[in-house]
Amino acid sequence: MHETLIRHIRNYVTLTNEEVNTLLPFLRTDCIPKKHLLLKAGHVCQSNYFVSKGCLRMYFLQEETEAEQITQFALENWWLTDNMSLLLQTPSQFYIQAIEASEIIAIDKKMEDELFSQLPQLERYFRLMLQRAHGASQLRIKYIFGSTGKERYHHFAKLFPDFMQRIPQYMLASYLGFSPEFLSKIRAQKE
Repeated sequence: MHETLIRHIRNYVTLTNEEVNTLLPFLRTDCIPKKHLLLKAGHVCQSNYFVSKGCLRMYFLQEETEAEQITQFALENWWLTDNMSLLLQTPSQFYIQAIEASEIIAIDKKMEDELFSQLPQLERYFRLMLQRAHGASQLRIKYIFGSTGKERYHHFAKLFPDFMQRIPQYMLASYLGFSPEFLSKIRAQKE
């Protein structure tokens, strides 16, 4: 399971075999079943999660309706965490859940300083990951406010065709910002 993460890190920063051996004790691996919650709203996020295999989602419950609103997905080679809760060590407003049985690698907040002290290039790696995630969030906001539901659906389908087959349609609708019924209408239309 570690090999996937090591390859991913090496795509962005140099990491020797000796440094890999330094990194390994900081990593916590886990196989989690489908629907398992890694984080519950109201709890403080303690880890940053790398998906080695499977798929995670982050969502919150809308106050009035208790409906789930998905804010992020994480597939293989993606990181997922509640950055504000992790950084400030405050209660999270989000849930992180496995959509599929998943293999994850976690780096716990309490070990970050020591990890970065021993392997300073990992600070650069995580900065790059955070910048990429932030950029993706900015584009998502642009599409939500600047595109029709149909345009959002077709854009997502073009970028992630395989992923669309992996997640339930009601989750895709939540992520794209519309109802499952609206998604059914879009899918039923011929282009």
